[in-house]
Amino acid sequence: MDNSPKSYVALAPGTLIDADHPDVIAFASEAVAGATDERSRVARLYLAVRDRFRYDPYRVDLSEHGLKASTVLANGYGWCVPKAVLLAAACRAVGIPARLGLADVRNHLSTERLLAIMGTDMFYGHGYTAIQVEGRWLKATPAFNIELCQKFGLRTLEFDGTQDSIQHAFDNTGRRHMEYVQMRGEYDDVPREQILEIFDLHYPNFPRLDRADLRPQASWEADVLARGASATHSGKS
Repeated sequence: MDNSPKSYVALAPGTLIDADHPDVIAFASEAVAGATDERSRVARLYLAVRDRFRYDPYRVDLSEHGLKASTVLANGYGWCVPKAVLLAAACRAVGIPARLGLADVRNHLSTERLLAIMGTDMFYGHGYTAIQVEGRWLKATPAFNIELCQKFGLRTLEFDGTQDSIQHAFDNTGRRHMEYVQMRGEYDDVPREQILEIFDLHYPNFPRLDRADLRPQASWEADVLARGASATHSGKS
């Protein structure tokens, strides 16, 4: 991967990483106001995306519109890929190179309903953001907002611009939470065709907002609340 002082391709707006959208620019500018260095700017952007936008895997929209950074801003929620897209776009909007990263993971934060719909505990194409900070490419994962982590008994992931921030292998009680199986790559814009192929191959019956015949009926927040402190993880400690 390019480790030059600035990766100019990863600075330009993309079709879906729409860093030139007025709402993205306004959001990013507000989030970094007062920050005096690059590490502080990326840390503030990370927290703003992580906690201001609820993680919701029950409302997946794989249309071009649904995967845009500006759509996450408009909706106030997103699943892992669009939240990572928003962080990438916000970084670019303030002059920090960023890309979308995809990985395959096991034992992802989940509910019984989501695991039943997916038919597996493998989450293919899990999204994170690759950010170039002071010449180094680092991984940041803004998917799970602080309230969600508290309900599932997980520490929140932090990102200070000095080291990678990827999902914890264990929860607060020592039970296995997540295992990274494969890193798929990092992209200058959203590889939508690859994501569509992942869903068609691994999750053909997954409820999606871009398919009128498969609109989700369940509430992620309701399922999380029902699971509560006794939530069970799909893996073993």
